[in-house]
Amino acid sequence: MLNFRGGIHPPENKWLTEGKPTVDAKLPKKVVIPLSQHTGAPCKAIVAVEQEVKKGQRIGEPEGYVSSPVHSSISGKVISIGNFPHPSGKDSPSVVIESDERDEWFEGIKENPDYLSLNIDELRKIVMEAGIVGLGGAAFPTHVKLSPPKEKKIETVIINGAECEPYLTSDHRIMVERPGDIIEGLKIIMKTLGVYRGYVGIEDNKPDAIGKLNEVASAEPNIGIVALKVKYPQGAEKQLIKAILGSEVPSGGLPMDVGVVVQNVGTAVAIYDACRYGRPLIERVVTVTGKGVKEPKNLRVRIGTLFTHLLDECGGFRNGPGKIIAGGPMMGIAQSSTEIPVIKGTSGIVVLTRKETERVEYRPCFRCGRCIEACPMGLQPSILSILIEKSRYQEAKENHLFDCFECGSCAYVCPAKRPMVQFMKLGKLFVLARKG
Repeated sequence: MLNFRGGIHPPENKWLTEGKPTVDAKLPKKVVIPLSQHTGAPCKAIVAVEQEVKKGQRIGEPEGYVSSPVHSSISGKVISIGNFPHPSGKDSPSVVIESDERDEWFEGIKENPDYLSLNIDELRKIVMEAGIVGLGGAAFPTHVKLSPPKEKKIETVIINGAECEPYLTSDHRIMVERPGDIIEGLKIIMKTLGVYRGYVGIEDNKPDAIGKLNEVASAEPNIGIVALKVKYPQGAEKQLIKAILGSEVPSGGLPMDVGVVVQNVGTAVAIYDACRYGRPLIERVVTVTGKGVKEPKNLRVRIGTLFTHLLDECGGFRNGPGKIIAGGPMMGIAQSSTEIPVIKGTSGIVVLTRKETERVEYRPCFRCGRCIEACPMGLQPSILSILIEKSRYQEAKENHLFDCFECGSCAYVCPAKRPMVQFMKLGKLFVLARKG
C-alpha cells in the first residue's frame, strides 16, 4: 500500500456522516460574506449598502494577483458592510446581504457546453473570475496554481480525495455523488497545465468512492485512481506526492518544484461548474458532525451562511457543546461563537462534547521521542517546542520550523500533552514579526 514516513492513526469517527447523502441546506435569511476567504490580498467591496444584488454577482474585487474575487451567494439587499467575526478568529471586512427569497441568478452567467474546446487562457480566466480557491482548507487561489512560472515544468496533476481528517466526510460524498464531474474538472486542469498524467488519490477506507471513480475513469487512459493507506495526514500535499509518485518536495519548496500540482476534489468540481455552467464559487459541501450534534449531516451550503443556521438544521446541540471547531479536530480552529460564517475553506463544523474536551495540564518534555517518530516532515517537534518555549526563535527557524505545516501529529502522541501546534504557530509569528 502506498505510504509515507511518520503519521498517526486517530479515531476516524466518520461513521456519523459517511453514509449520509448530501442535502441542500435551507436558504439563509441573511449571509455574512467575508472579503477575505483565501490566501493572499483581501478583496475590496464593490457594492454599497441598500444595493440590490443577485446570486452569483461579484461583490468583492481582488486587489492583487494572489487574491480571488467574492460573489453574492443569494439574491437580496446589502444591509451592512463592515468588520464581522471570521472563522480565523479575527474580525474581517464583510458584506452582509438580506435574502429576498427569490434566489435569482445574476444575468451575466454564461454556459459553455463545449468547455474543453476553450483555449488555456480562456479556461484560466473563467477559473479566476469564478473566485475558485482550494477547497481542502488552505484556500489558495486556484488560478495562481494553474499559472506556474515557465521554468517550472508541470508533469503531473493529483486530485486529493484522501480526506484524512477525522469526522469529515464532505469530500467522500462529493466523490460518491459527483465522480464524473471530478474527472471532468481534472481534465480541465490537465489541459490548462499542458499535462498528460493525472491521478486521484483516495484513502482505502472509502471503497465506494474508489469504485465510482474507477468506473468513470476507465475510459481515460491518462488518469489513474490510486488507493492510499489510511493514515493521517495522508491528505497533506507533500505526503500525497510522496505516496503516489515517490517524489520528495525539497525543504522550503512547493509541489511545482517536483513538477506536480495538487487540487482538492471539491476544487475540481468547482472548476467544472465554472467552465461548463459559468457558476462562480458560491456554495460548498460542509460536514456538520460530532457527538455534540443531534443529527449530523452533509450539507450543501451557501457561502456566508452562519454556523448557528446549520447547527439548528442539524437539530442543535446534544447536552451542550464542549468545543465547536471550524474544520477537522486535527487542523481546524476552535470557535468562540456560532455567529461565524461558512467561507470557501470551511470543510466541516465539528462539535465535541464537554467530556471529549476536558482540559489537561501539560508537563515538561521528557524526551520520549514519540513526536519525532510521528512527524510526517521528519522534524524534531520536541526540540522545536522547547526552543520556542525559551524564546529562541531564530534557532527554531534554523531547525526547519517553517517546514512544519501544523498537522498536530506530534501533539496527538505526546504523553506530556504539550501544545506543540500552538508552540509552532507562536514561533512562526515571532520570526515573521522580527523579519518585518
